[in-house]
Order: sequence, then structure tokens, then C-alpha cells
Amino acid sequence: MIFKRESSSSARATTQGSRRTLDWGRMLLRHEGFRRLCRARDLLRERREPSPSIADLAREVQISPFHFIRQFEAVFGVTPHQFRIQTRLDAARHLLATGHYSVTDVCMDVGFSSLGSFSALFTKRIGEAPSAYRRRVRAMVQVPGVIPADLTPGCLTLMGRLPPSAFARPARNFREA
Repeated sequence: MIFKRESSSSARATTQGSRRTLDWGRMLLRHEGFRRLCRARDLLRERREPSPSIADLAREVQISPFHFIRQFEAVFGVTPHQFRIQTRLDAARHLLATGHYSVTDVCMDVGFSSLGSFSALFTKRIGEAPSAYRRRVRAMVQVPGVIPADLTPGCLTLMGRLPPSAFARPARNFREA
């Protein structure tokens, strides 16, 4: 999806094959609108039963459901439903990696009601079945409850191995180099 600013004052959305052009004139949010969308995103992240519907979230943001979906996607890059699914899958990955839970328990705990749909979606998005992911990741776990270093970004791993003196202010002048 390609977004570009057009000079016309009306909001346009044209589809050219898989490309979409939007006029940002109406899509730009004021601080209050952005704050409300962030609040809705935080509500989507929470694991509550029952999870709020899109209409409930739109009511919280005080705009129509369809406009809420469009603005949410423009700001965060995914629809509210896609964001909720990804948040649930991230929580499932974490529980499978660190906990002593079965795949069924994880499925129900993160908010899916069907083990089959959870497994199919997990496999599609993550690239392996939940049970295979659990076996692979748990084999790397050395201390229960701690995420293995193999799942930590390399830059953070390197920073953790640096001595404290590496973070002190340098005494030398870099212009000399």
C-alpha cells in the first residue's frame, strides 16, 4: 500500500491494482484523536473476557466503527482485528516458551475458543505448529520463566555482555581519529 499526499482538499482513496492512494488531509489526527486511538490499542492489548468488540472500541474513541477501523489502520498499519490477533499470538508464544502449559491451556488463556483455529492461525503466522514451537523453544530454556538468549535480539545480547566501562563517557576526542 502506497500513501501519498495529494493537493486536493477532499479525501480520496483510489485503488490501482494493489496500490492505494490516500489524501492525508482528513487522515491527520490532532493530539486528542491520536491519544484516543492509543487508548483503544491498549484496550485491545488487554486480555479481558469478554474482549471488547470493534463497536465498543469505536464508542470509546467516540467515532463511527468504520471510521475507527480506517484511522486505526492509518496510524498503526494494521486493522484492530489484526492487531488483536497478533497480540494474542505474541502472548501465546510467550506462554509456550516460558510456562508449563499445554497448547490447549494456552489457546484458551489467550482468548481463542477453538484449538483447531488457534493451531491453524499460529502455524500460518509463526511458521510452525504450537506444539513444535513449544518443543523447540523449551529445549533452549535453561532457567524456567526466563526467555532464552536465542530469542533475544542480537544487539541487546551484545550490550548485555559489554563491561560497565563501555557505557561511560569517552575521555578521548573523536576528532583526532
